[in-house]
Amino acid sequence: MARNFKTLDDMGNIAGKRVLVREDLNVPMADGAVSDDTRLRAAVQTVAELSDKGAIVLVLAHFGRPKAPTPDLSLAQLTKPFSEVLGRPVRYIDWEGAAENVAMLQPGDIALLENTRFFGGEEKNDPAVVARFAALGDLYVNDAFSAAHRAHASTAGLAHALPAFAGRQMEAELDALDKALGNPEHPVAAVVGGAKVSTKLDVLKHLVAKVDHLIIGGGMANTFLAARGVNVGKSLCEHDLTGTAEEILDAADKASCTVHLPYDVVVAKEFAANPPSLRTVNVHEVAADEMILDVGPAATEALADVLKTCKTLVWNGPLGAFETQPFDAATVALARTAAALTTEGSLVSVAGGGDTVAALNQAGVAGQFSFVSTAGGAFLEWMEGKELPGVAALAR
Repeated sequence: MARNFKTLDDMGNIAGKRVLVREDLNVPMADGAVSDDTRLRAAVQTVAELSDKGAIVLVLAHFGRPKAPTPDLSLAQLTKPFSEVLGRPVRYIDWEGAAENVAMLQPGDIALLENTRFFGGEEKNDPAVVARFAALGDLYVNDAFSAAHRAHASTAGLAHALPAFAGRQMEAELDALDKALGNPEHPVAAVVGGAKVSTKLDVLKHLVAKVDHLIIGGGMANTFLAARGVNVGKSLCEHDLTGTAEEILDAADKASCTVHLPYDVVVAKEFAANPPSLRTVNVHEVAADEMILDVGPAATEALADVLKTCKTLVWNGPLGAFETQPFDAATVALARTAAALTTEGSLVSVAGGGDTVAALNQAGVAGQFSFVSTAGGAFLEWMEGKELPGVAALAR
């Protein structure tokens, strides 16, 4: 792959240079403590490497959606937990007097700057905010793919104001996405699940021209089944979008993309764990008072056979209502097949999206996929074929 962005390997001697590093540290909190430090740990590689090379590392990040500066959304509270995962000291620098405090830092020091969104112009990519950020640094590193779909001052503006590079996390993400859809090895399969077609319309329209097999699951599959004349009973279904579903199926036909919909399904009269009304039926046998809650075992096995013929897989969304057993069965089974194929070296597997990550963790196979993206909106927009401002700004 011919990369169109520079990485940390292209920075040269950075000892004593001030490097502004955009990370995503927007971690969940509970009772004043970090409840999931995944994003903190993801930032370690880039920040530690820059520090080890003698740079003065200035970490930029947003936290929550503040309307105005407020203590509960201050990044000061992340200084200690970030220091703990890094295994080295992290200083906190408020925006007031930031220049003076940055000037006191020594090569190798790491500082966490205050919430970028405490500036009203951050989300508007205000040139004045860009200039204020840029004045603190000599170089810029974007390591936050999950924020790259936003043209903010700290994600896009800075890349035009200072020499810009991709951090290790961003580099890994972009390389994985290129292998998945940019320049993939065919045949390519895509698994797209989730509750509603309406949230994935652009994804589906983009994918039919890119992949050889489109596997549709979750509640959104019901809309496609309805478009094909199947009575889906009480199932979640966007009947007003059956016409759009037909258009997508027609586009797939023209692009020689095979669309896979379930032909056997797991149904119940109520959505609850292991309900007494649980049964597996052909899609044409769903009763009027039943709802489809998962893909059936026969269809799941057939989908596994499809994956065995493929070289590349991109996955976004579960096949069923995976949060409630036994409606996680299809997602878990297919994820384990994908993981096994990846482990044996016959499949490149890239997955992303919050529900997807949770489902793969539930199946115990997230670590066996080629790459699992924790980016939500950015991953979805990439699957829609949209240009991501934070990524585009690095390509100069």
